[in-house]
Amino acid sequence: MQQIGVVVIGRNEGNRLHNCLLSVVGEGITIVYVDSGSTDGSVALARSLGVHVVELDLSIPFTAARARNAGFEYLLQVEPNIEFVQFVDGDCLLVEGWLKRAVCELISQSDVVVVCGRRREEFPANSIYNRLCDIEWDTPVGEAKACGGDAIMRVSALKQASGFNPTLIAGEEPELCVRLRQGGGKILRINAEMTLHDAQITRFGQWWKRSLRGGHAYAEGSWLHGRSPEQHSVKESRSIWFWGLLLPLLAIATTPLTFGLSILLVLTAYALLISKVYKNTLQRGFKSEDALLYSLFCILGKFPQVQGQIQFHISRLLKRQRTLVEYKSATSY
Repeated sequence: MQQIGVVVIGRNEGNRLHNCLLSVVGEGITIVYVDSGSTDGSVALARSLGVHVVELDLSIPFTAARARNAGFEYLLQVEPNIEFVQFVDGDCLLVEGWLKRAVCELISQSDVVVVCGRRREEFPANSIYNRLCDIEWDTPVGEAKACGGDAIMRVSALKQASGFNPTLIAGEEPELCVRLRQGGGKILRINAEMTLHDAQITRFGQWWKRSLRGGHAYAEGSWLHGRSPEQHSVKESRSIWFWGLLLPLLAIATTPLTFGLSILLVLTAYALLISKVYKNTLQRGFKSEDALLYSLFCILGKFPQVQGQIQFHISRLLKRQRTLVEYKSATSY
């Protein structure tokens, strides 16, 4: 499988990175690990496993997009003739057999430039937040608009698109997929196990930060490509503003005039939205308790997401450098 290379990115992933690298070193292919300023021995670990290491310059703000670009560029220096590159986040395990399955899809369909499969949460029972991640990633198979951080890409298409946008602190994969599709490529999600993810989200504050980051990603995606024919991230951003800010403010502002009736009406509207998401999640085949959990947090998530939207636009207007929103704690070896 010498036509494939793997780029792994991480920062202070500890045992998660160890397990990630072990899942790919046995494939007999070139692996590049890109480190974003780890202080937990990640660099030494990767080198001990015979993996190529790129250490990002500390003076330039870290982003996952920047790390993936750096790894891709280094990979091409080491293996200039590779055809496909698999990106893996350092908190994920690559499932055995995935690479062969994905490459077969890319070879058989020349217009497909990205193939992704099933990312599963490795420990969904450890917390409700891990369960939410597992539900979130269970998306429809077939032609898709975007992929996540774990995906295999056609090198020629990635070169033509000039890689990831290194300034984005979140949502860099959907943004890249917009440009790949504009270039005539297709994104394909297949019904195959791809990676196991170790979220390790055990606290409400971690979930809030992750949701905030998602809101920021939607805001920036809409700002960059919202005027394109597909209006990238516009619908999601409008929903966040409406449910996360405008509706609550309207209810509060009109409370004196309606003697509190506006609060009741808004709560009813939220209940109806929760019911709608619940029914849709049930139709996707989830158990009732999982559907209820997911629908509740989908609505609750509007509030950190609108915070992320506000932060993006404030930073944009002030021309301030945006920094990573981190929600994980480092683990040790």
